[in-house]
Amino acid sequence: MKKGMALLIILITVVAILCILKNNKKEVVKEEVETNPYQEVKFYKKENLERYKKYSISNPDLNSKDIVLRVNMNLDNSFYTNTKEVKEFNLLMLVNKYNYLAKDFEVPNLVKVEEYAKEGMYLEEKAKDAFIKMANDIKKEGYNLRAISTYRTYDYQSNLYNNYAKCDGVNNADTYSARPGFSEHHTGLAIDVDNITKIYTDFEDTDEFTWMQENAYKYGFILRYPKDKENITGYIYEPWHYRYVGLSVAKYIHENNLTFEEYYYEFLDNKLERS
Repeated sequence: MKKGMALLIILITVVAILCILKNNKKEVVKEEVETNPYQEVKFYKKENLERYKKYSISNPDLNSKDIVLRVNMNLDNSFYTNTKEVKEFNLLMLVNKYNYLAKDFEVPNLVKVEEYAKEGMYLEEKAKDAFIKMANDIKKEGYNLRAISTYRTYDYQSNLYNNYAKCDGVNNADTYSARPGFSEHHTGLAIDVDNITKIYTDFEDTDEFTWMQENAYKYGFILRYPKDKENITGYIYEPWHYRYVGLSVAKYIHENNLTFEEYYYEFLDNKLERS
């Protein structure tokens, strides 16, 4: 009888200890969730946790999603620091002040733009076909659209940027021109436009710009450097600069008022890393 009672007491003690350990584990997990709200964000990266925490201190008004998104974009670092090389071409490649192309990077299917363009303009084939269709359609409505700057080589961008930096200084040049290797024009997917009659910097004041605001996404193009997004893109507002991303992506970005960076790091970054 005494032996049975002793075994029962031991069993009850063991069960009690297991319950305590289980509850403690739950409390630890609960505490981790409470102190790490970022892991609930679908594009959370465990390796960036300390960066999220640090960025949140200097940006207390941002919610967890925006903190994760901006740190993943690398915005907790100065432009042109902690950069990564983009090694493969694809229509949704991101080239900006943190992601660069090597000097010898080649764009496949680069073709000449024979219509609606200055001489010597080249684009990736799908981008070129979409641009020609767009230029044809806008012409039917009595407007003009012309490509004035498309694909640029590394050396071309180097000369362009260095001239700007010499005239305006590096800090000013960085607000409107990309350093060599970091130019989206190197992808063959970017295009600067005008309406033939006005200088491209006045494109916003044209009927063609209004039309582009309402219709460019229908051809797979987005306004690449929109107004009030300079802190994300790193560039001043450029109403003349468009980027081909394909129909579905352009539609989503247009409808949700996003930059390409915001779309890329919410929907593409983790997916590409796993592929």
